[in-house]
This record gives sequence, C-alpha cells and structure tokens, in this order.
Amino acid sequence: MSALTVQFPESLHRSIKALAEKEGYSVDQFLASAAAEKMAALMTVDYLKREAAEGRREDFERFLEAVPPREPDESDRLPEG
Repeated sequence: MSALTVQFPESLHRSIKALAEKEGYSVDQFLASAAAEKMAALMTVDYLKREAAEGRREDFERFLEAVPPREPDESDRLPEG
C-alpha cells in the first residue's frame, strides 16, 4: 500500500466521512473505491474510443441487416406524450 496526502475542503471531507460511515467503510476505503471507479470509467471510455476508431461502417450496416424487423418489446418503448 502507498500513502497519499490529499487536502479537501472541510465540507467535502465531512460529506465523504458521513457517506463512508453510512456505508460501513473507512474514509480510506471509500476514497480508494471512488478512485478505482473513476479510473475504470475513464479506461472504459478510452477502450470504446479505440474500438470505435477501428470499426467500419460497412460492418455495422451488415450487422444491422441481419436483425429481423419487429416492433420493440413494451419495456423498450418510449413513453408517449
């Protein structure tokens, strides 16, 4: 494990501490988890951008052509109004 000193505004520190206590975590565990979640989100965006850059529109169109036409399930419909 590595130690890292981070300074937060007092109000943010209080909020983090309260949320960590509510969830049953230490502040260290809460912040490590938050950092890991943010890192995973950013890495996912980078991965999707790389995959999209390698994709070809023709392949996408061919894939869509293989999907049979049908009405969406009720749970997939947008609400009217």
